[in-house]
Amino acid sequence: MSKVIRIGTRDSELALWQANTVKKQLEEQGYQTVLVPVKSMGDLVLDKPLHELGITGVFTKTLDVAMLKGEIDIAVHSMKDVPTVLPMGIVQAAVLERGNYMDILAFKNNEEFLAQKDAVIATGSLRRKAQWLNRYPTHTVVDLRGNVQTRAEKLENNNWNGAIFAAAGLERVGLEFENTIGLTWMVPAPAQGAVVVVALENDEFSRKACAELNHKETEICTTLERKFLNVLEGGCTAPIGALANIKDNNVSLKGVLLSVDGKKKIEVEFTSKLGKHENLAEACAERILSRGGKLLMGEIAGALVKPNIFSTKKLTPSQQALFNSNITADSEDFLQISLNRIPRLVLKSPIENVIITSQNAVEAILASSNPDELQFKNIYCVGRRTKKLIESRIGKVTHAENRAKKLADYLVEFMDGSKATYFCSNIRLDELPDLLKENNIELDEIEAYVTKQAPKKVSDSVEGVLFYSPSNVQSYIQENTSNVVAYCIGDTTADEAKKHFSKVKIAKIPTLESVIDLVNKDYK
Repeated sequence: MSKVIRIGTRDSELALWQANTVKKQLEEQGYQTVLVPVKSMGDLVLDKPLHELGITGVFTKTLDVAMLKGEIDIAVHSMKDVPTVLPMGIVQAAVLERGNYMDILAFKNNEEFLAQKDAVIATGSLRRKAQWLNRYPTHTVVDLRGNVQTRAEKLENNNWNGAIFAAAGLERVGLEFENTIGLTWMVPAPAQGAVVVVALENDEFSRKACAELNHKETEICTTLERKFLNVLEGGCTAPIGALANIKDNNVSLKGVLLSVDGKKKIEVEFTSKLGKHENLAEACAERILSRGGKLLMGEIAGALVKPNIFSTKKLTPSQQALFNSNITADSEDFLQISLNRIPRLVLKSPIENVIITSQNAVEAILASSNPDELQFKNIYCVGRRTKKLIESRIGKVTHAENRAKKLADYLVEFMDGSKATYFCSNIRLDELPDLLKENNIELDEIEAYVTKQAPKKVSDSVEGVLFYSPSNVQSYIQENTSNVVAYCIGDTTADEAKKHFSKVKIAKIPTLESVIDLVNKDYK
């Protein structure tokens, strides 16, 4: 026993309590030990919720690296912080007897807010947030990070009704609040209240020393809870709870999965005989997944991943799939389109020259008249897709261009007659109408559809935005900053974007797919 076991630990008061507990128990067994405190990223970055850090094992990774580099022999963790799959070369060496696994609510004044519509509760845990909102859907939950003492101070200094803590953490640092409620209805995090020791797989001396500290009942329960978590493919970034208990030679496991907003909840509980419980976690997880959990996990992943690219037009799943794998794209329609009812008398009359610059105008015409009744002699349009839609639903296109300006130039030189009917929106560019009028071409403008701007605030994580029209740009800029790259479908859209954005890129072909290709080249 001549080797001194170097115990790695975070340097928070709670982590040091846990490490000192392991140190004391090892020394009682006759081993020599020394503590080696370090700071983890989870301790250093306190201005973001844990799920936004994007790192598995945010509290454990630093100690893992120190162990693999030979700077420490073992590491002590709150077991709920440890990823369900350990790094290669590191193994679980012991689980100490579990403490209080319950969540508790520390609150100010009195409990009346629990029955009120409006209340503010603080927690940095998605699991606690989701379960609280499931029970109290009208309450507001705010983020709370930091060590136990820091969180207690924030509760005192903010106008919140209460904050949620792990009971074991409070007990271990000796922190007592005047008013608390045990949240017996809240399913704890897998392995909450347990302390785990990990060691290098090839360090037989340290593993053998730690094995003497292992509490078998706690090991069985926490193994089931963490296996349940692993099968669901969740972590600290998903609202998952699990609790196993052993009683009268039976092992029970309760598991729960919720949506981030708490509106959806799937809960199961199975029991097996002790010794025949090996598949209990898988059975619970599979039941959750079969009752809608698989779909819910996909929704959770989508809700938590921060986009770096945004489209100002709603994308279809097939369009989303065109982005490179390192791109996370989100999309919303920044323009709302409503089709006008065009008088049938207008559409049934013979029209010599028809100008259409968008698919929306085509849809408005078709919604107002049977295609067989249309008497359009010459149809001129802008855009490849508009041309394709016209020829599949109405009739042959006489001539098409990719830009309104180019179409206007063509019409001035080659159009038969000096009069045309233009099916357009209430919001349209002046370029084409002005050029035609300057060249004495009479234009009968018919408002086929209404375009209404629908601005929305996008995530601060967005680095590039896809635009498809000048109106898209105008709508976006109302609620958002211009410190992103503007990816534009064509020159007209780019001209508007250049009024606001310093970085503007234009697709080679005026199609949505070409704009996505433009983005992919920047994110190879």
